[in-house]
Amino acid sequence: MTAPEAEALFSRALRVEGISHGFFTRNGGVSGGVYASLNGGVGSRDAAEAVFENRRRMARALGVHASHLLVPYQIHSADALIAIVPFSERPRCDGLATATPGVALGVTGADCGMVLFADPRARVIGAAHAGWKGALDGVLEATLTAMERLGADRSAIIAALGPAIGRKSYEVGPEFYERFVAAAESHADFFEPSPREPHFLFDLPGFIGMRLRAAGVGMFEDLARDTYAEPEHFFSYRRSVHKGEPDYGRHVSAIALV
Repeated sequence: MTAPEAEALFSRALRVEGISHGFFTRNGGVSGGVYASLNGGVGSRDAAEAVFENRRRMARALGVHASHLLVPYQIHSADALIAIVPFSERPRCDGLATATPGVALGVTGADCGMVLFADPRARVIGAAHAGWKGALDGVLEATLTAMERLGADRSAIIAALGPAIGRKSYEVGPEFYERFVAAAESHADFFEPSPREPHFLFDLPGFIGMRLRAAGVGMFEDLARDTYAEPEHFFSYRRSVHKGEPDYGRHVSAIALV
């Protein structure tokens, strides 16, 4: 019996020659229970051999060796690094950039924004994990800067946001709203009152799109898929908390020069 392929979603804008990518869903892997089935989270309590096999399937779908699928140790930072060769120890950062053929850059998430970048002409790619904190502190801009150091032209960069928690699913408290508005009054545009006062609903995808457009990317695409609202397709940290589950799976979104 043939093993199922790792299921992925794709950006129309990133379907360009010489670049492969995928926003992998939760389907097409070997994990069980709350991790069923394509869990890519080495930080989860899933069996290590299952996560390795899941990532091997993702690497195969991207057209690279499993050892060349590079995913950092994410810390919700605004730090982005350049990867030249596969690393033996995962760097602590939330953005990566490379111009090395045969290398795939990935990030993990289970509600946070996962953004893939490419300058097809310069053949430079990037990936960023953009939760609310990283997006607010500047991880998207830091990833663009790292790509520019490799020769990318910001105005030629395509950026695509994969599945993330949507506005209608993301309720936050008043202190969260105040933190954003303290940074810039215009950030209030990404909040609307929740039916449960004094809470708000936060538009993380909209905020990410605004930051990227303001940073000068040439094109931005939002796949507009809500991780919380689609349990058959996506893991969700927030949904796992609401359901009282002991842990949760993580998606991988990745891009490669091939």
